[in-house]
Amino acid sequence: MTNHDAIILGAGAAGLMCAIRAGQRGRRVLVLDHAPAAGAKILISGGGRCNFTNTETVPERFLSDNPHFCRSALSRFRPADFVAMVRKHGIAFHEKTLGQLFCDGSARQIVAMLLAECAAAGVDVRTGHRVTDVTRVDEFSVETDRGTFRAASLVLATGGLSIPKMGATGFAHDLAVRFGLRLTDIRPGLVPLTFDGAALNLMRPLSGVSIESAVSAGRRTFREALLFTHRGLSGPAILQISSYWRDGPVTVNLVSGTDAMAFLLDRKRTRPKAGLGSVLAEILPSRLAAVLAEPSGGRNIADVSDRDLAAVAARLSAWTVSPSGTEGYAKAEVTLGGIDTRDLSSRTMAANAVPNLFAIGEAVDVTGWLGGYNFQWAWASGWCAGDSV
Repeated sequence: MTNHDAIILGAGAAGLMCAIRAGQRGRRVLVLDHAPAAGAKILISGGGRCNFTNTETVPERFLSDNPHFCRSALSRFRPADFVAMVRKHGIAFHEKTLGQLFCDGSARQIVAMLLAECAAAGVDVRTGHRVTDVTRVDEFSVETDRGTFRAASLVLATGGLSIPKMGATGFAHDLAVRFGLRLTDIRPGLVPLTFDGAALNLMRPLSGVSIESAVSAGRRTFREALLFTHRGLSGPAILQISSYWRDGPVTVNLVSGTDAMAFLLDRKRTRPKAGLGSVLAEILPSRLAAVLAEPSGGRNIADVSDRDLAAVAARLSAWTVSPSGTEGYAKAEVTLGGIDTRDLSSRTMAANAVPNLFAIGEAVDVTGWLGGYNFQWAWASGWCAGDSV
C-alpha cells in the first residue's frame, strides 16, 4: 500500500496538467490510468496534430447549466500560458483558422511535453492500472488490479463517454454519484447529425461533398464547412450546432454571403440559355447543384418562372431539415453535461461537500466549442485543481 498526497485518476489532458501543477508545488502525486499509455485522446486530436488551444477562448463559448462557472479557471490559466509551455519545449505550431492552434508536427509532441513536465515535477505516472474500487474513511483508498494506493486527495479526471473505442467510460460520473455529487443531463456533443426519410434520400448521393455554409438552430448560427455523409450531415458547422440542437429543425444557408434570388435573376438575364444546374454550379459543388436543379427538369434558366426561382433561392439560403438524431458517443468529440458545477468550487474544482475530492476536464458540466476550446478547459481546470490539491 503506497501513500501519496494526491491521486489523479486519468492520464489525459486535464489529469496530466493537474499533476504537473501539483508536483511543482511539492506534492507527492500519483496518476493512474487504465489505458496502456498516457494521452490517448490527445494523440488522435486535430487529425494527429492536436488543436491544443484557441487564442479566442472566452467563457461565452462554453456550454454549461451554470455558464459562469468556467470563468474563474479560464481567467487563471489562459491560452497564452499553455503556449508558453509549448514554446519552452521548442514545439513548432501554427494557427489554422479562427484562433485554432495546431502542432506543425505530431500530437505526440504535446504528450511528450506533458510527461516531461510531470517527470520534472516528480510525478509518478502509472498506466495499465484498472481501478476496481475507491473508498474514503480518513483518506482515499484506490484499489486497482495492480495494487492499492492511498492519498489525502483524489482528483476525478477520467473524462466523459465520447469515443468509447478509446476506452472512454462513465467512471468519473459513477464515482461522483457515489460520493454524493449530482449530475446534469448527459448527451453527445460535437457530433454528426443523422436523418431519415426524404432528407436522407437527398443527402446520401451527396456523401463526401463539402461546402462552406451557415447552420442555425434556434438563435445560434455557425459559419463553417458542412459535409454530407451517408447518414446525414457532419463537418465543423454541424458539429458546432449539434451541441445546441435538442430536437426540431436545423436551417442551412448553402450560399452564406450571397443574395440567392438576386444571383438567379441576374443569371436569368445574362445567361438565359444556361441550364439551372450549370448556373447553380457557379456557387455550389457540381453534385449538389445537380441535385438542387433536378426539379427544373433540365430547363434553361430563362424558362424557369420567377416563382420557381424564388423557391430555389429559398432552398439555397434557408434549407430547413429536421435531424432524426445524432451519431452518438461513438462519433462525438465531447460529452455534454456531467458533474454538476453547483457541487464544485469554481476556483479550485473541489467538491463542496466532500473534503479533498476534485473533478476536472470533460467529466464536469463544462463543454467548449470545436477548435481547441475543450483542451483549454482541460488545461485550465487541471491547473486550478493542481494549484489547490
